[in-house]
Amino acid sequence: MKLSTRSTYGVRLMAILALRYGHGPVLLREVAEREEISEKYLGQIVMPLRAGALIRSVRGARGGYVLARAPEEISLREIVELLEGGLELAEAESNGTGTRTLTAVVIARVWQELTEELARVLAATTLADIVRQVHSGGESPAMYNI
Repeated sequence: MKLSTRSTYGVRLMAILALRYGHGPVLLREVAEREEISEKYLGQIVMPLRAGALIRSVRGARGGYVLARAPEEISLREIVELLEGGLELAEAESNGTGTRTLTAVVIARVWQELTEELARVLAATTLADIVRQVHSGGESPAMYNI
């Protein structure tokens, strides 16, 4: 399982905005250069982040993007759900008649447990946690067991 580049790059964009929180707007060009991501692709990613009220744009000569809330108040779950349209790992299956086999039901429960655990870890991690890890050289203050 892989998250899409949309979520991966979106979280990276949000992390840069969190690192610069309180120090003014950030241009997409700066993020694109620093993170080696297409500026055009970042432009597509900011649209749902703005619509979801996670970031806001600042116009003018010193314009750019800023977080709409403090880094402590934005979880990775919010970002990923907004960019992916949810966290479901798999669609419910049916055999064409509207019913599901016992095997499909059992496996669906496993996928649901995985989805819930993924949601828990993402909800427990805020942009502030990412900022702390970046400032500490990447050392994670907490170990997540999945």
